[in-house]
Amino acid sequence: MLELYQFEISHYCEKVRLILDYKGLTYKKIEVTPGIGQIDLYRMSGQRKVPVLKDGSEIIADSTAIAKYLERQYPERPILPTNPQQRALCFLLEELADESLGQKSRKALFSGLSQSQNFRTSILPTTTPDFLKQLVAAVPSDLLNVLGLGVGMTSDVVQSALDDLKQILESLSMMLLDKPYLVGDRPTLADFAVAGLSMYIKFPDGPYLDIPPNLRGKGVPGIADSMAFDTFFNWRDQLYAQYRKPLTATSSPSSGPTSIQID
Repeated sequence: MLELYQFEISHYCEKVRLILDYKGLTYKKIEVTPGIGQIDLYRMSGQRKVPVLKDGSEIIADSTAIAKYLERQYPERPILPTNPQQRALCFLLEELADESLGQKSRKALFSGLSQSQNFRTSILPTTTPDFLKQLVAAVPSDLLNVLGLGVGMTSDVVQSALDDLKQILESLSMMLLDKPYLVGDRPTLADFAVAGLSMYIKFPDGPYLDIPPNLRGKGVPGIADSMAFDTFFNWRDQLYAQYRKPLTATSSPSSGPTSIQID
């Protein structure tokens, strides 16, 4: 069986999970413990980032490399167009998703957590004690903003990311006004990259991720709840309904993915 070394809440991992589900491939999720668990990942793959796919003796790191490997090794239900122009557009849109949508949505998520106490507590695991949730909710937004300065999350950086995301989503919405997919008449890597890497802006409203149920459908205030982007998020909901496998009894939030860590 394929093994996906991942963070459940990683949007780059979600891109790969979408592709695996679309291709109808069975895989086991291996949850990597952030920090110390990544030492084991480094020993296996030579780097510490997720996602990493293990297929027998093959170890593939990076979501794009994994997508290309799956296309070569499991060509049924292809995700890359054969038409040269469409193929080029597919890779351009994937690059936009990876390097712009994915990166900027991290900053937008920080903004959302800073603004909304409800959003902040919703992202905590369901097993979090109530008193700890209350402590997290009570953290002043100003303090979070100060902490953000230490990692480069200045107000100007965050606002620029939010503005850029709105422009990207507006453009994608216009592309999707009269067609079901971004490139051609079937799903491609572009669709799965864009859908997966928009996860931090608004989490999917369905049982697809091992996250607290009250986090589903929530996202960055001013974007996730804006009617201006309904076309985009309705398209993404449809893509999920068609191709993303919901959690099952063996992959539910109660059981969770297998974890790895090193003492």
